Amino acid sequence: MTGTPLKTHELATAIAAGRLSATEALGQAIARIEATDARVNAFTARTFERARREAADVDTRRARGESLPPLAGVPYAVKNLFDIEGEVTLAGSKINRDDPPASADAVLVQRMRAAGAVLVGALNMDEYAYGFTTENSHHGPTRNPHDLSRSAGGSSGGSGAAVAAAQVNLSLGSDTNGSIRVPSSLCGVWGLKPTFGRLSRRGSYPFVHSIDHLGPFADSVEGLTLCYDTLQYPDPQDPGCHTRAVQAVLPTLVQGVAGLRIGVLGGYFEHLATAPARAAVLSAARALDARGEVLWPDAAEARAAAFIITASEGGSLHLEHLRQRADEVEPLSVDRFIAGALQPAAWTTRAQRFRRVYRDKVNELFAQWDVLLAPATPVAAPVLGTEWLDINGERLPCRPSLGLLTQPVSFAGCPVVAAPLWPGGEAGNLPIGVQIVAAPWREDLALRAAHVLQEAGVACLKETML
Repeated sequence: MTGTPLKTHELATAIAAGRLSATEALGQAIARIEATDARVNAFTARTFERARREAADVDTRRARGESLPPLAGVPYAVKNLFDIEGEVTLAGSKINRDDPPASADAVLVQRMRAAGAVLVGALNMDEYAYGFTTENSHHGPTRNPHDLSRSAGGSSGGSGAAVAAAQVNLSLGSDTNGSIRVPSSLCGVWGLKPTFGRLSRRGSYPFVHSIDHLGPFADSVEGLTLCYDTLQYPDPQDPGCHTRAVQAVLPTLVQGVAGLRIGVLGGYFEHLATAPARAAVLSAARALDARGEVLWPDAAEARAAAFIITASEGGSLHLEHLRQRADEVEPLSVDRFIAGALQPAAWTTRAQRFRRVYRDKVNELFAQWDVLLAPATPVAAPVLGTEWLDINGERLPCRPSLGLLTQPVSFAGCPVVAAPLWPGGEAGNLPIGVQIVAAPWREDLALRAAHVLQEAGVACLKETML
């Protein structure tokens, strides 16, 4: 790749000022996708004709002298579990190909369109969001743009890879147990898992209703914040969306972290992180002047409970598929879906009861701390097909273990920014993300800390060799 691509906020500013048209920006994105995606395999559908209409509309509005919305002309793409009008919502599956096209865009796609963003396509994922590597047997694996032999993470692997490969400035994904934060970590991009219930999920294919989150990936903290502010919407038609007022973050983004109480999660989060992951956290902690080690309550128990609920709700959702078309379900996940469908209901009830107590314990931490830091993944991106990981001398299965450090946090519903760091050493030239965790509804604090890391040069995107 030659030249440095404009970041989200820079591109939006250039288009609004008339230095670049939305049509020109789209042409650059299309050329980049066409030049790189045969190797990366981030896209499962390209919506270029729609994108050309959306870009032309932005240019027409500017020519009329209208004030443009905040993301006008910025190319983006969405995980293929978001409804796109006129497209079949695949959710990574073969079975869903038989479904009719979506009759309307998902709510978050509608929000992006209202903000002027230009949709260029749908992105690869683990089937039905059950996985952490996007080794999709139906659509092929998404490859890490920093090393094409390695995983992009999952289940939103296409969303992370498309931003890392500079195919788009922004993308949307989902996160149940870590599916935004794991690809952000392995691909070296910014990601945000908002507070559970903050963003509408209407028009997205579900996985685990009681834990699913939706959120953005971006090329910069400013882009992540612009996108998050755009997506906020108290949707009364989504029973899982809280009817809280929009809390715009962009106005406070540059306030820094002076006065914030910032700690580093130890115990579970240290023991299950390799040396490069710990080094990444140490770099972030120094830049943010983090003081003190913090123990997150019942992390291992929370991960176990999240597994139980995930398997149970996922298995129940796909019960008819398992009964009638099991041979067409992703081979890497079909056994887990079947096992979940066979779980005793009492297990799920007990796990949900534990979750209520657990959330209270986690929330008590934030009486003493404003921001907490932890690795996002225990390792850098593994080679595709890797079955086992060595984590501090313990041999663990690769695919589920990529979510070791994300599951306890999302189970509590806390907002998290995944910041891309580059620890080097054993990780080589690969990134490992750091989770910046805040109390529920305090995305602003996590994003302020992320901005400090970006401005200090500690966390950033790096150009790939594509």
